[in-house]
Amino acid sequence: MNVETVITFLSTQGVDFALKLLGALAAWIIGRWIIGLALRAFGAAMAAGKKIDATLANYLKSIVGVVLNIILVLAVLDIFGVKTTSFAALLAGAGLAIGAAWSGLLGQFAAGIFMQVLRPFNVGDFVQAGGITGTVKEIGLFGTTIVTPDNVLTIVGNNKIFSESIQNYSTLPHRRVDCVAKVANSVDPIDAIARLKPAIAAISNVVASPAPDIEILQFTPEGPLLAVRPYTHTDHYWQVYFDTHKAIVATFGAAGYPVPDTPLAPRNRA
Repeated sequence: MNVETVITFLSTQGVDFALKLLGALAAWIIGRWIIGLALRAFGAAMAAGKKIDATLANYLKSIVGVVLNIILVLAVLDIFGVKTTSFAALLAGAGLAIGAAWSGLLGQFAAGIFMQVLRPFNVGDFVQAGGITGTVKEIGLFGTTIVTPDNVLTIVGNNKIFSESIQNYSTLPHRRVDCVAKVANSVDPIDAIARLKPAIAAISNVVASPAPDIEILQFTPEGPLLAVRPYTHTDHYWQVYFDTHKAIVATFGAAGYPVPDTPLAPRNRA
């Protein structure tokens, strides 16, 4: 395109194009503002309906948001003279690439619907899904947002979640905290178990039923290895985990138990 062609275009259609551009920009800004108002109103209406939980409400809100944004894009294209039929023909002419992309998106969308029906977890649950462990923040149209324990926001495709195993740590009222404690060979493991039981049971947020499991797990050259397994709600898992180790150190220290010998590394023989 040479300079003369540009000058001709600007002199004949420049004003019309500028008006269309300004109109499209105004339509986009106003449309986005209206969509924001509509989504907030829809969210408030869903929150007012006490029979609709947060998970389903967020999912429906996502669907409405996508539909309204598609309508806005079509309206902006119409300002430039691109009709809906022309837009559909453009998509159809894109061929296999767009078809494959839409196939993947539709798969994610379908998986999201099945997740809403089967309800393997809700917003706020602590889960392991799609290889990610964390707290569910949002179940969207195509992906689920999970916040990991190290506070990283992670989005996992719904199809990946639905096609793999899902572990929900929040469904049952309590879960087991697995810890171990080693005593020296000179220490009576039965005495160590008797001392640990009241100490572990006294830890904050450890449930009374089932009672903590403290048993001999295995024997090692340095001394018996004890399994120390209290139970607590998943919200208090790490607090109980760390407090259990503190209780083990304090209990064994008060009893005057010696530290188990560290095994010597094997010597290299020439």
